[in-house]
Amino acid sequence: MTARSSSEPLPSPTRQRLLDAARAVVEQHGYGGASVAAIAERAGVAAGTLYRHFPSKAELFVEVFRDVCEREIAAATRAAAAADSAADKLDAVLANFARRALANPVQAWALIAEPVDPAIEQVRIDYRRTYTRDVERLLRAAIRQGDAPPQQTAITAAALVGAGNEVLAGPLSPLARRGAHDDEAAIATLRLLCRRAAGIA
Repeated sequence: MTARSSSEPLPSPTRQRLLDAARAVVEQHGYGGASVAAIAERAGVAAGTLYRHFPSKAELFVEVFRDVCEREIAAATRAAAAADSAADKLDAVLANFARRALANPVQAWALIAEPVDPAIEQVRIDYRRTYTRDVERLLRAAIRQGDAPPQQTAITAAALVGAGNEVLAGPLSPLARRGAHDDEAAIATLRLLCRRAAGIA
């Protein structure tokens, strides 16, 4: 998954307004609770206008999920850039992922675990693959720098990303009582778990 190329045409103002509205509704209600009527109302257009730009809800949300995923990848890149060693970059990326998810639980649940249409699930899979490749790249750098032992980096990276998703699944679930979990304790535990799994002191 890559950021939008500078050569790609920008969406029309109405299309962009619809995308922004859809993303805001997902942040509040998740994918399942995001109705076409609510999105159109928030964008200030009729439902028919929405369907002229996006023939189906699934097509609209493919674009929304892709945009959200690109934002998360960009946030991970910034977190890595702010750290020094490769081991610290890896730690920062995983902590950033958890902290952003816990700060926006409804959207994060939609991004990670909420049942979605197959086309949207493919975007989710692409995002996870990209994120896992980035984690693997940082892990390889940590090995080169002597901060982590030799290992099968693809397997470790997949395990670290999977661990993050599983640790967050409980607090992010719509069934969870907000405030019932200690977010900072969960993040600290995840960081420790990931460092130990990667063999980082």
